[in-house]
Amino acid sequence: MSTAAPQALAGVRVLDLTRVLAGPWCTQVLADLGADVIKVERPGSGDDTRRWGPPFLRDADGNETTESAYYLCANRNKRSLTVDIATEAGQAVIRRLALQSDVLVENFKVGDMARYGLDAATLRAANPRLVYCSITGFGQDGPYAQRAGYDFAIQGLGGLMSVTGAAEGEPQKVGVAVADLFTGMYATVAILAALRHRDATGQGQVIDMALLDTQVAMLANLGSHYLVSGDMPPRQGNAHANIVPYQVFTVADGHIVVAVGNDRQFARLCGLLGEPQLADDTRFATNAGRVRHRDVLVPLLQQRLLSRERRAWLALLESAGIPCGPVNDLADVFADPQVQARGMVAGLPHPLADALPLVNSPIRLSATPVVHRHAPPLLGQHADEVLREAGYDDAEIAALRARGAI
Repeated sequence: MSTAAPQALAGVRVLDLTRVLAGPWCTQVLADLGADVIKVERPGSGDDTRRWGPPFLRDADGNETTESAYYLCANRNKRSLTVDIATEAGQAVIRRLALQSDVLVENFKVGDMARYGLDAATLRAANPRLVYCSITGFGQDGPYAQRAGYDFAIQGLGGLMSVTGAAEGEPQKVGVAVADLFTGMYATVAILAALRHRDATGQGQVIDMALLDTQVAMLANLGSHYLVSGDMPPRQGNAHANIVPYQVFTVADGHIVVAVGNDRQFARLCGLLGEPQLADDTRFATNAGRVRHRDVLVPLLQQRLLSRERRAWLALLESAGIPCGPVNDLADVFADPQVQARGMVAGLPHPLADALPLVNSPIRLSATPVVHRHAPPLLGQHADEVLREAGYDDAEIAALRARGAI
């Protein structure tokens, strides 16, 4: 009888002392890959995002539960344990669990973990193999180290809002918390690298992840644009600073994206629009010319694109090999045949509902695929289970609960 291969991170235990999004996003990726992630939460309230609703999950009778959609998006495949780390007994629980863990991830303010005796130096002295990852707004040093970090403020401070939004409008944040999400993903990469190093040397290490660092790094070509030229990249709305036409256009019944990547594609676009002479115009024949003369070219293209509906234009553009796409709302997204074919919605059984629909992991591994072992946990759902595995007996668990440590 054949058995499924273990997941890539099977046998790796992660002690997760994070909340909100950057840290939980990181640990959910590790959990999806097979790590045993123990989510440590405050007794009574838990992760802040549990209350960030509506919307909340509805039970089989249609009644709202206490599980917010926000919390549910970032916490599947984890086990929940509530611990009051402000108490000595709670700190002792974390130290015991850290001795048995491969990774610890935390996003407390700089200095808080040392105040509780749960800092990297203390825990790694007892367990040198431990990979200890701290996620903060600004990192462990520098003049802003003591500040709290929030995605919205980081998008402003880190320059992203200066290049996002309409040219004549106010600066805009991105619709999802990209500084948090990118930091979570960079933290995941760093943890995997540290585990590889640990397996080679026997020694863990300390990882210092900052939202601001990540935000600056993810400026990518726009950061390079400024450093190389000294010029300030302007807000372009839905256009591209360095490629034209590469933007959203209005059509008869909505909007489409047209993303012309080279001069040959531009010539084909001009033919489809009934304006082949534009491709031979010296102002527009090259991308550099189109960038310089976008104010003349784009209105000409826009006028022609108003003549047909979205579906007709997309069919024509796709048949001509011109990169394009619809501007979908979320109902369109989850009804899209490609999204459905790729299984990007997963249904998980949940203790409070018949089924919980979640966006699936995009990671596709041929030998060790992502497995949904269980839904995002209820607050403290796995406390007794986790503590028994750590060596506590029933009387000790009862005593911890009586003292308010768990």
